[in-house]
Amino acid sequence: MLQNVVSCPVVLPGGMQCVLVDALAANDLTATDLAAKRGTNMEISSRDLMTAIHGMGFGALFILGGSGLIWLIYATAVSGTRWQPGPCDSMAVRCYLIGMAVLAWLAVLSGAYVIYPWYRAIPPAGTTDLSLYPQRLLMSNPLTAGWHDYGMEWKEHIAWFAPIAMTMVAYVFIKYGSSLALHRKLRITVLAFAIVAFCAAGIAGTWGAFLNKFAPVRGGSEIVLIKGK
Repeated sequence: MLQNVVSCPVVLPGGMQCVLVDALAANDLTATDLAAKRGTNMEISSRDLMTAIHGMGFGALFILGGSGLIWLIYATAVSGTRWQPGPCDSMAVRCYLIGMAVLAWLAVLSGAYVIYPWYRAIPPAGTTDLSLYPQRLLMSNPLTAGWHDYGMEWKEHIAWFAPIAMTMVAYVFIKYGSSLALHRKLRITVLAFAIVAFCAAGIAGTWGAFLNKFAPVRGGSEIVLIKGK
C-alpha cells in the first residue's frame, strides 16, 4: 500500500539534491486524468464535417475513380484488342461515368458555395483571434500568405476543369461507346479530357489538404459522434 510521503529535499553524495514526490498524490492525479478522458465526447463541428465530406468524400472518391476512368477509355477505344461490353456492362459503364461527373460537380459546388464563403469570412474590427477566419489567418503571416495567394487561387480556379471535362467525357463516351475507336481525333480528345479532369482534381485536392492543415475551416454547431460515459 502506498504511503503519503512529505516532499522534502534530500542531499545525495556529491552535493546533488532531489525532491521526493508524493506517490499517492501522483497516482490520484493520473486516475483523475483518465477519468476525465473517459468522460469526454468525440465531437466534430458542422463545418469540419462538411469540409470532410467535400474533400474526403466527393473529391477523394472522384480521384480514386479517375484511374478506372482512364483504363475504361483505353480498354474500349484505344487498345488493339478492344473490350466489347455487353448490355449489362454498358449500363454499368453509363452509371459509372454519370456518377463520376456527379461527384466532380458535388465536390466543386460544395467547395465554391459552402466551404469557400466560410474560408473568406471577414472578421469584425478588433478581432485578434483569427482561427475562425482562415483566409485572414493565412494572410496575417508572411510565412503562410503564399498558401492563399498561390494555393487557394490555383485551387478555386483549376478545380472547375474537373467537372466540366468529366461531363464532356461522360457525354461523348455514352453517345459513341466502343465505336469511339473509329474516330481517332475524338478518341484522343476524350482521353485528354479525362486526364485533365483527373489532374485538375488531384491538384485542387492537394492544395486543399495543405490549406486545411495550415488554416482549417472551424465553427458551426458541435456534432457528437460518440458520447462518453
